[in-house]
Amino acid sequence: MRILQLHSNFIVFKPVKKEIAIAEEAEQIENRVEEVVVLFTAIEEGDTTQVGRKAIDDVRAFLGRQKTNRILIYPFAHLSSNLSQPSEALKVIKDMEVYAKEKGIETYRAPFGWNKEFTISIKGHPLAEQARSYAPVATVQVEAQVEGVCKKEEEPVSAALKAEDKMQSFWHVILPDGSLVPVEDFKFKGHVNLQKFSQYEIKKARAVTQMPPHVTLMKRLEIADYEPGSDPGNIRWYPKGRMIKSLLEQYVSTKVAAYGGMEVETPIMYDFNHPSLKSYLNRFPARQYVLKSEDKELFLRFAACFGQFLMAHDAQFSYKQLPIKLYELTRYSFRREKSGEVVGLKRLRAFTMPDCHAFCADLDQAKKEFMVRFNLCIDVLSNIGFTKDDYEIAMRFTRAFYDEHKDFIAELASTFGKPMLAEVWNERFFYFVLKWDLNFVDNQDKAAALSTDQIDVENAQRYGITYVDEKGEKQYPLILHCSPSGAIERDIYALLEKAYREQMAGKAPMLPIWLSPTQVRLIPISDKFLDKLDELAKQISSHCIRVDIDDSASTLQKKIREAEQEWVPYIIVVGEKEIESGMLSVRDRELKGQQQNMTTEQLMAKVSEKITGKPFKPLPLPMYLSKRPQFHG
Repeated sequence: MRILQLHSNFIVFKPVKKEIAIAEEAEQIENRVEEVVVLFTAIEEGDTTQVGRKAIDDVRAFLGRQKTNRILIYPFAHLSSNLSQPSEALKVIKDMEVYAKEKGIETYRAPFGWNKEFTISIKGHPLAEQARSYAPVATVQVEAQVEGVCKKEEEPVSAALKAEDKMQSFWHVILPDGSLVPVEDFKFKGHVNLQKFSQYEIKKARAVTQMPPHVTLMKRLEIADYEPGSDPGNIRWYPKGRMIKSLLEQYVSTKVAAYGGMEVETPIMYDFNHPSLKSYLNRFPARQYVLKSEDKELFLRFAACFGQFLMAHDAQFSYKQLPIKLYELTRYSFRREKSGEVVGLKRLRAFTMPDCHAFCADLDQAKKEFMVRFNLCIDVLSNIGFTKDDYEIAMRFTRAFYDEHKDFIAELASTFGKPMLAEVWNERFFYFVLKWDLNFVDNQDKAAALSTDQIDVENAQRYGITYVDEKGEKQYPLILHCSPSGAIERDIYALLEKAYREQMAGKAPMLPIWLSPTQVRLIPISDKFLDKLDELAKQISSHCIRVDIDDSASTLQKKIREAEQEWVPYIIVVGEKEIESGMLSVRDRELKGQQQNMTTEQLMAKVSEKITGKPFKPLPLPMYLSKRPQFHG
């Protein structure tokens, strides 16, 4: 069972449409509940009424501390990809309602099985937002016999993760001249996105309260979906999505190679008790997957650091070769994210992360390289499809580092060209002295980090990584940690969220043309033109353009509408007139479906210009639509 618990000033909700056959009867009217603890609840496979009652007991304790006594149980399937059967879920939900009332709690419940719209106002105290997870006792208790005493094993949590929850941050805005302004004194007029990002970061409210638009889009466009047969946060990729993901992987790897990154490959699991690794784990704020093999306790990597650092430890190099740059596209990295925070492509437990480390002689060389990579990251995201209006940057450092390196911070701020958020600490706990991350702000005013880089001052010594200096003596390098794009899955999340935002602004939503699974769709007026369309499609595809043919039995208007719903950039209806004249009437999605007359050569030239410099993969599905399976119902 997954519960997102929100202590709220009020919630207004309205049932809109029945989603499943056993949906409860409900009036389609607005319901408003004041001063209430809302329990967004997902019932998972194996959950029992006992699990639900345990959740209510915990809520009751919370109510007593907050001196309130009103709850709303709100069925919310989007918190999990491992859902119970609807009939079993409804049984548990109803029992929770009855049990809560028996305990003297004023209890309300939203109807089960409906799509609902809601508005909620959450209180601002530290405990107002909480994510809870429950499971049947038999599956959550792992017991070990130690000297005759039965002990419950706990999931390991790094010291860095615990410290991150307790550390006090001082928030500022960095102006383009490098100066710091306390966030409460900054005038956000003209910087709405930065204001949203600042609020998100300062509150640290990561839990998801409603379905993000990109989740619906990734399913409808047959890009990706949840995998109910796996752990939540692991995604299945359909042919279109796999192609998009692969193109992004190729593009980022090509950019890193041009920068000088040497590509390597390292294991995905490591010894939990390796001295260097164990020490590093406690300096990195991430939750791990842990497994046992023979006499070893292993963890699944959450970045490429482990393998690359062990590789660098065994390598020999001198100051003349620095900076040395190692790169890996980690498919996959693993992080045991909290259940209430796992959602869509934004926050996963298994993801693909391009990870490039640079080993630098000293801080001067590190700062120079840091600036090169800062520009590289902005360029990578620009070519993926993002402008500086789409994201905000957070810099993180200690007060002492800022005082000593104001000019460098000012150079970074000037390069970005607009205000940035700064998280400032009085003392350093983590292994880095400076970190920045570039964050996409989505349609729910939440953010997700894409590109990032860090200056690491600890791990060379921790892993015994050395280089030989001018005097022939061994020295420890500084290490830069960079992901030029961030997780590939997050790039797709951000592209879909951006497309949705543009749709809300009246534009035609679309992916960048180089990432569109179908770039050109040919629609015959009748089947007698299919042979000609086949020849035309082969001519177009010979220029590295993905083209398909709608030979389905649908009407012409439906074919056009379905192509538009698939976000196909160029739609061409072909009949006798087009074949005889050689002129094609092309519906251009970038121009909101405006039709343009052009020859086949002109069309190919136009598409080729749009995708020049980008990697190419052929059509991921059969060229004829009638030959394609439907992956999403």
